[in-house]
Amino acid sequence: MKTKISVSILIVVLLFNLQIACRSSDSGKPVSQINDERRQTVILDIEGGRVINPQMWNPFLPGVRKDQGFHQCMIEPLFMLNFQSGEIEPWLALSMIPNDSMTEWLLKLRPGVAWSDGVPFTAEDITYTINLLKANSPILSWSAKVSETVDTVIKQDSLTVLFKLKKRDPRFKLDMWSVRMASSCPILPAHIFRGQDIMSFKNYDPVRGWPVFTGPYKLKSVSQTEFIYERNNDWWGAKAGFKPLPKPRWLKWVWYGPEETRTAAMASHKLDAIGDISLGAFLALKRKNRDVIAWLEDFPYASIDPCVRNLEFNCAKAPWNDKDMRWAVNYALDRNLIISVAYEGTSFPATTFFPLYPPMEKYIGMAAKTDYYQTCPLVSYDPEKAKKIIESKGYRLNKNGYYEKNGEELSMTLTAPENSIEIIRIAQIVVEQLQNIGINATSRVEGSGVYYENFAFGRFEGCIGWSTCASVNEPISSMDIFSSRWIVPVEKRANANGWRWKNDEYSRLVDEMKTLPLNDPRSDSLYIKAISIWLEELPVIPLTQAKKLIPFDTKYWKGWPTAKNNYFQPFSWWNSSHRIIHNLEPVIQ
Repeated sequence: MKTKISVSILIVVLLFNLQIACRSSDSGKPVSQINDERRQTVILDIEGGRVINPQMWNPFLPGVRKDQGFHQCMIEPLFMLNFQSGEIEPWLALSMIPNDSMTEWLLKLRPGVAWSDGVPFTAEDITYTINLLKANSPILSWSAKVSETVDTVIKQDSLTVLFKLKKRDPRFKLDMWSVRMASSCPILPAHIFRGQDIMSFKNYDPVRGWPVFTGPYKLKSVSQTEFIYERNNDWWGAKAGFKPLPKPRWLKWVWYGPEETRTAAMASHKLDAIGDISLGAFLALKRKNRDVIAWLEDFPYASIDPCVRNLEFNCAKAPWNDKDMRWAVNYALDRNLIISVAYEGTSFPATTFFPLYPPMEKYIGMAAKTDYYQTCPLVSYDPEKAKKIIESKGYRLNKNGYYEKNGEELSMTLTAPENSIEIIRIAQIVVEQLQNIGINATSRVEGSGVYYENFAFGRFEGCIGWSTCASVNEPISSMDIFSSRWIVPVEKRANANGWRWKNDEYSRLVDEMKTLPLNDPRSDSLYIKAISIWLEELPVIPLTQAKKLIPFDTKYWKGWPTAKNNYFQPFSWWNSSHRIIHNLEPVIQ
């Protein structure tokens, strides 16, 4: 009897184990189904970290996140600037042409574009969006730029819009509509947003199918750490013959946490793209997963990021409102050490706030040849000179080894966002170097949302950041961020120039440059004068060119952008990620 019972129990256990083997331990789905879903799903890293408010899908509200798939697969741009070719590629639009004076721009939309609920995308959506932004400036994102630039917007027919500008603007198409840097001005579905309170409307209602945008994917589920999108097989692009449906059936953006957990996920093929990791982590990952690739096949593996890393001052707060004190800090910094430790040798010192892209090399070289740069080379490491400047301001070393004046130690708190190990490392190295010359420096890691808010409202002394990020093919975009016209008091949100640096002559020169067409040789002399003023004042300290070591897993998907397959920039968290998604092909059919 005992033998029969034991056999019966054994059979039950075997059947149970067989059942478990055919199902996922965490989802209850058969393994075959899970494997099929994985082969149809692209999983990407949420580059900016945890999303605190996952039900916010109004793209213009301050602090809204769009790097969790929002503008990679739902919000489509009018145009995209291709860094590799230098061309502005049409997407939702066909063309945007200025008049001779560049005070009017005529926009032609692509026929057949529709919102994901089937309603046609028309000129009415453009005019509605622009007028909404003008009426809510400067509170909404993009509203300050629109209000400053656009006088009137006129719907000429369902596919044609005329922009009448307040003044000549040769860069209107590039700056606002071409994903020059990370994103472009989104267009809202007028039939959904009209009548809503724009300051409180979240645009999230799964029952109604919201959010509605023109992209080829619809939102299926959200949380602070995971967003899932399903392909819309009725996407306008396929129906209109613009592009075939993208191959992935599902897109998933996931925040796995710090670098070690993200790379562990990719090592086990649970993540197809990571925003950026260190060299050491990448090499360790490649040893575990031979399917991993990056922009370059060999060292340094990384691509150049468009955003130079800086030490950025609050120029409204003493003593960092004194240009001499800012230069003292500059002389205290050994950029080669920063690169060795924070980048493991994979980057280069920054001599300006421009990225080291071919179109920008001319302007970087011109800055280095200015009289001021020749006298005061930006990348000079001279701690003794730093100390002499500080002492010339009346500071003396106290018993703790820190400079002091009027009973107050010379100190600085440097902030860094929690989602960037690179920035945190830079901050730690800078703090150590400032400590070495007698500045009682400390670093503070903040949640990414808090970090950006504090910068905008002027609630910081110094930070390690990249807020000069704008220029990729000409210098004006980044230079304009420093314009005096952006300055607002501390505790009021700044839309640009969060450093609150003021120089009217610099601003006048930049404004004059802005009236000239792209790459007009007449702007060179203006540029030299303006960059000389900037170098003398040094409102931020350019530290390093930034690398982006972006690993892609090729086990399930191929077609990722690389130096050999350089159809587009590899930044999977940008609004231009549509180009990457449409280029992906399944490895296993």
